[in-house]
Amino acid sequence: MTLTIKTFSGPAAVPYFDDVARLRIEVFRAFPYLYEGSKEYERKYLSTYARSPGSVFVLAFDGNEIVGAATGTPMKGETREVKAPFVVGGFNTDAIFYFGESILRSSYRGRGIGVRFIEERENHARNLGGMTHCTFCAVERPDDHPRRPDNYVPLDEFWRNRGYLPRPDLRTTFNWQDLDETEESPKPMSFWIKEL
Repeated sequence: MTLTIKTFSGPAAVPYFDDVARLRIEVFRAFPYLYEGSKEYERKYLSTYARSPGSVFVLAFDGNEIVGAATGTPMKGETREVKAPFVVGGFNTDAIFYFGESILRSSYRGRGIGVRFIEERENHARNLGGMTHCTFCAVERPDDHPRRPDNYVPLDEFWRNRGYLPRPDLRTTFNWQDLDETEESPKPMSFWIKEL
């Protein structure tokens, strides 16, 4: 097994989009996201990151196979759903770097790849200049959710160990179709944030 981490500017990641799209659908099917997903949506979603100035893709390869991916972009290029809580909270959204997702095939977890995903995106944000914070959001699911596995461990401790703190005052909703839904529905999301 030869694991390598490579970082790409937005447009340079386009050749890998099909592989990243498949991986996003695979990983996000699991709890807590329970994401139905489609290749068409994924290509459109990833293309917005590729077009966003200052965006980054951090990809984990096992040989030639992509087994993990993380994205990030300056918040000023993000959607209203992402920016609105920060605008209301008095933040300068031009100075915040937003982590889109961090996905990793389950058999590769516990090897430091998730830590590298965070470090690479933080370094990218610092190199852009003018960034004061990094942030991401996570879906909120009730503890008694019927699809919650008995062995599920939230990533809160991992995020705290990287210096991120939950901000329950910064909340939004994203729409997607759960595995047991027939159409999209809003999902509550809460933000975590770190000063650079």
